[in-house]
Amino acid sequence: MTDDKIDGAALDGVAATCLWTLRNRAEESMHPGSAFHDPLAERLYRGIDYDYERFGKPSQSHPLRALALDIAIRTYLDQHPAATVVALGEGLQTTYWRLGRPGITWLSVDLPPVIDLRRRLLPREPRMTEIPASALDHSWMDTPDPALGVFISAEGLFMYLERGQVMTLIAECAARFPGGQLFFDSIPASLSKRTMKGYRLSTRYTTPPMPFSLSVSGAARLPAQIPGVATAEDLQPPLGRRAWRSRTLRKIAVLPGPRDLRPSIALVSFAAPPER
Repeated sequence: MTDDKIDGAALDGVAATCLWTLRNRAEESMHPGSAFHDPLAERLYRGIDYDYERFGKPSQSHPLRALALDIAIRTYLDQHPAATVVALGEGLQTTYWRLGRPGITWLSVDLPPVIDLRRRLLPREPRMTEIPASALDHSWMDTPDPALGVFISAEGLFMYLERGQVMTLIAECAARFPGGQLFFDSIPASLSKRTMKGYRLSTRYTTPPMPFSLSVSGAARLPAQIPGVATAEDLQPPLGRRAWRSRTLRKIAVLPGPRDLRPSIALVSFAAPPER
């Protein structure tokens, strides 16, 4: 890891969104009274020279999503302590360090420019393997040992893919990693359509197109659509600050109508292998 300032302008398109989520996590971590603590994200934030203001106002959505992921991984590792955690499209996420479990076997998969930035900025870990490739290059699936358990995160990834690509990837994961789990988040169809027309976070930043959307109800139908998918659970992020702490809004968010109009987090469980 280096203390020299890194030029974040080298990233563009979807790759640049890792700076967007990094800014939101770091700002929330530095906020007084926040339940989210990510000191390494703060260091990265300060160590990358970039015009973060172009992303508009900071949001709690990304740090609360990260907290939901932390909880899901810990729960799975409590039951499968020798499992491999695979982070697809990991960007500049710092999940590994937040968990505080250095014995985890970790596989980080992302595009070459992002992996290069991770190698320059993040600590080297003996149990972390980095694969500079697209998550759609299924060769990464040859690395984890399915018998020991596999937890796959696709945090902030699927929305940038096509529907067929996502469904194929889920199906292949279900086939290759019985007993494993997949964590992913999605956006509502209305937001997906806006991004396809040019969704501006500010006057100086337009998000990349996000063609994939999946509602809570749509995720609930995955077990009937994809062989090997046993369950699909809708995860609520932990409580945040101000409006993100409203229990009334949380109750509304799970009602049959409103739940399909909001961003969602799904935890998919793959069917366990047959007993011998």
